[in-house]
Amino acid sequence: MNEPTALESLAELRTEIDRIDGEMHDLLIARGEIIDTLIAVKARQGGGSAFRPGREADMMRVIAARHRGRLPLDTVESIWRVIISTFTFVQSHYSVHADLSGGDAAMRDSARFHFGFTVPLLGHANPGETIAAVAGSARPDGGGDLGMLRAAWRLGDGRWWESLAAEGAPKIIARLPFVERPDHPASLPVFIISNPLAEAAARDVALFSAQWRSGGPDDSAFCASSCECLARVESPEGASLLVSAPGDWDAGKFAAAFNPPPQNVAWIGSHAERFALPSKGQ
Repeated sequence: MNEPTALESLAELRTEIDRIDGEMHDLLIARGEIIDTLIAVKARQGGGSAFRPGREADMMRVIAARHRGRLPLDTVESIWRVIISTFTFVQSHYSVHADLSGGDAAMRDSARFHFGFTVPLLGHANPGETIAAVAGSARPDGGGDLGMLRAAWRLGDGRWWESLAAEGAPKIIARLPFVERPDHPASLPVFIISNPLAEAAARDVALFSAQWRSGGPDDSAFCASSCECLARVESPEGASLLVSAPGDWDAGKFAAAFNPPPQNVAWIGSHAERFALPSKGQ
């Protein structure tokens, strides 16, 4: 029996690739049809936010853990993020507002990696303008826009976390990138904010805005309480801190964890625990 020629084998492989491409497209069409039904069901039930950060985090954990083969996880993560963000946009149109005060290249890379090109991206001069734009987008059905703020704090950012403290103010709902690795193509750490979600928030990590009359606890005190100080601004009037804490903490539990307790403390959001890939040596 004659072995197939290289040309014949390549032709068969290309035919198989075409078949797989067609199936992937069919699956995207089928997903869109389910979204049509979802929109109708939500309309009958009175609407609600299309954002589901808790569900997104759970799905991303499964994808990252099961991935294998030659295709880079970066590509899989970005494709999945764009699919989710675009279908969310189809359900309820929204824009992403980004703080460009630190320069726009890294922020735009992060926005396009996580939200694609269908979702409009609007730049702002500082965190305060970004927060105000998200707050002004609130809709009666629970929808609205998203905002991107640098999680890696810079001195020029001021005390922006205090703007999230009021009850109806936007809140942090995610930290991206979700899959943690040093060579991530969209490695800029960002917080995603939205108008308050009534449900489906991810609550692995809680975030608080806290003010002390003095400088506040040091890093060892935060570490002993399973917390982390992410940002600190000191002035003659006292210190304003952005702090992460265990996800089941509320403002009362946060205040009770420190001596002296903060003068003011407010819960400003939460996000999923990031997924860390095992090192190559493990």
